[in-house]
Amino acid sequence: MWPTRCTDRPSRLPAQAVWPQWTQSVFSNTRNDDCVKIRHYIACDLGAESGRIILGTFNGEILTVKEVHRFGNAGVKVGNTLRWDVEAIFEEILTGLEKVGQRGISPDSVSCDSWGVDYVLVDKQGTLLSQPFHYRDQRNGPAFQRALQIVPAEEIFEETGIQFMPINTLYQLVDDLEHRREILTSAHKFFTIADYFNYRLSGVAVIEESLASTTQIYNPHTRTWSSTLIGWFGLPPHIFPKIVPSGTNLAQLRSSIEDRVGFSGCRVIAGCSHDTAAAVAGIPARGKSWAYLSSGTWSLLGTETHAPVITALSREFNFTNEIGFGGTVRLLKNIPGMWIVQECKRRWKEEGREYSYDELTRLAEDTPSSGALIDPLDNRFVSPDDMPGEIRQFCMGTNQPVPESPGAIVRCILESLAHSYKEKLEQLEAVAGFSVDTLHVVGGGSRNALLNRLTTIASGRKVLAGPGESSAVGNMLAQAISLGHISTLDEGRAIVQASFSIEEYSGQGVVKEQRS
Repeated sequence: MWPTRCTDRPSRLPAQAVWPQWTQSVFSNTRNDDCVKIRHYIACDLGAESGRIILGTFNGEILTVKEVHRFGNAGVKVGNTLRWDVEAIFEEILTGLEKVGQRGISPDSVSCDSWGVDYVLVDKQGTLLSQPFHYRDQRNGPAFQRALQIVPAEEIFEETGIQFMPINTLYQLVDDLEHRREILTSAHKFFTIADYFNYRLSGVAVIEESLASTTQIYNPHTRTWSSTLIGWFGLPPHIFPKIVPSGTNLAQLRSSIEDRVGFSGCRVIAGCSHDTAAAVAGIPARGKSWAYLSSGTWSLLGTETHAPVITALSREFNFTNEIGFGGTVRLLKNIPGMWIVQECKRRWKEEGREYSYDELTRLAEDTPSSGALIDPLDNRFVSPDDMPGEIRQFCMGTNQPVPESPGAIVRCILESLAHSYKEKLEQLEAVAGFSVDTLHVVGGGSRNALLNRLTTIASGRKVLAGPGESSAVGNMLAQAISLGHISTLDEGRAIVQASFSIEEYSGQGVVKEQRS
């Protein structure tokens, strides 16, 4: 039996008079009874640095989230290549599900979301053919150059509308054709990362469209795999699974997994498999003049549109058209984000100087600005052995003050990111054709108050930060909509506004907390 409890509408909920008309429907599931069924959702939120199993509890009006398991995630060396240990990741997912079961909770559903571009190849039995490559493996740069010699960039962009990055799935597959042809052509199925884990949980072999759209093998006009690109590059068409819409109810959790985790009846949902698509779904946005910044290892800055924007200007600015919840388009720019800080932190630890992220931010805040800026998109920052050294070399080579201390280096990184956000916001306005007055910052980076202040100063826009767990929240909204617990994403976003603290920033700090 699902647990129930009697509940009054929480006092935190907004007065209806201040909400737009569409939010009236949030509470339209006429609740004449005094008791509301409590729903539980599990988001397996998989990032390039860590993975979290997060439990969501929804009482019909308020969503709360609780991290039940966290694990580190990083590439592993296999010979001279960089790979992902997906078996270890799956074991961590199961450990997280066990912890939910140990709480005596039987969740309604579970869904995985992850980073894009990387993929898994399996045989007919679903067995791994090899450990999947990490997108920071050194093979990608040469493969990218070879691919553009086969098909001009203009034709690839016209077919896909996707930003050109050497890490894209298309170029990784080009390398497979040249150096691992036997494995690629003998594969039975190709899976993006989150969809592989949804397959392991459910036994259903599909790819949800938000992750499919990151591969640069997907056509946003036809909403399916690009047979044109598959043919041009000679990729084996049989390996690409059916693409399904966000919020597709796949199956019940496999019985063997139910036996292990201690609960049954849980549905596996292909929600928003791409973590950024999930994060955007979880943004408490109102109106139309807003943009988002999903701030984590990557900074993904964009807006939500109803159709792809594939123009000469969007190609010139190297914007991308990825699919969001409900078939919306996420017009955005990928920018290296907290990755640069992460790599500095890793390097300093190797040198015997270990800092937490909070400590590094405090050091940066206490360090006066030198005015030195780096270009976060410069290739030297993609996968260096010595990130602090690369930053110093960049500043030296551009005749700027050279940051030496950890505080000065992190200050330089954060100011550079804020400056980059300003530039990309202006480009976004030109490409999308409307002005942006509000920037929603979500994800782990939304907790960095210094970066939020610097972004406000640089961009001149209102910055609203939160929720920090937006990928997990959006993942859960997709599950709730799939199961009919809420009706629309607009309803879900109003629930997010009512459930989580949203902070508004000025150049001096937090102006006010927008929590209902």
